[in-house]
Amino acid sequence: MRDAGDPPDQAAAALRRGELILLPTETVYGLGADAADPRAVAAIFEAKGRPRFNPLIAHVSDAAAAEAIGLFDAAARSLAQAFWPGPMTLVVPVRDRTRVCDLARAGLDSVAVRVPGHAQARAVLSMFGGPVVAPSANRSGRPSPTTFADAVEETGFAVSAAVDGGPCAVGLESTVVSVLEGRVALLRPGAVTRAEIEAVVGPLDGSGDGRRSPGRLAVHYAPDAPVRIEATQPRPGEILLGFGPGVGDPRWSLSPSGDLREAAANLFRLFREADRTKPAGIAVAPIPSSGLGEAINDRLRRAAGFVG
Repeated sequence: MRDAGDPPDQAAAALRRGELILLPTETVYGLGADAADPRAVAAIFEAKGRPRFNPLIAHVSDAAAAEAIGLFDAAARSLAQAFWPGPMTLVVPVRDRTRVCDLARAGLDSVAVRVPGHAQARAVLSMFGGPVVAPSANRSGRPSPTTFADAVEETGFAVSAAVDGGPCAVGLESTVVSVLEGRVALLRPGAVTRAEIEAVVGPLDGSGDGRRSPGRLAVHYAPDAPVRIEATQPRPGEILLGFGPGVGDPRWSLSPSGDLREAAANLFRLFREADRTKPAGIAVAPIPSSGLGEAINDRLRRAAGFVG
């Protein structure tokens, strides 16, 4: 088991050799590979046990690098200017199919691209000089890792280098927005909220194609223990993840004060910590659906086995 991280230049060198790395971002830790190398991308799928039809996000160092692989219209540029670097992924028509291989795009004519807000992630990307696909560094379907130790525990066996960027500040995967054929649609909610997006581009289209987004499996982000949502009391053998003042054991509270950003940052960590106690189940208190609550409830429904 690794107990220390590697420097960004060592991670960039591993990518150039076609090897996998652990990459910290502000959202969750990613399992990274050269987006242009089908063999390296296949190694990600093998390590994660991830279905081949699920597209991956290409991470790049800046907006200019994003426009080298995708076609950006005025709306896409406005969103990039407003939210990059940061926890938003844009799905746009692919420009250069060689820079993000077919396997990484799940054979689609679009590409999912993001400029992460984590300084060490951008350092790796700048040193490498090309797009890096980096889905969350968990085995497929399990909670995403938000600490270096959890990332190493999940898929550290598959990597040649691992960058320790500390705990992830956001703790939920990026918001995914498609900008295709003049329509802007929210494909996956995240830290950038629906209201924040609409403040930039106006009302969103409701006909987005979810196949173009990662993280859209019906059962996803799930611990081993069954998850029960909208719970007011734990059943025998369950751990209750509370939300708000006086709800459940403070040790297991997503946010004792009822703060949605704190709850988002704690969600996957508490899933993992609760799972290690081998409970009969994990119950989760009701979470408001407004703002960031939309993203938290999306992850909870998927962990519980519902299609969101």
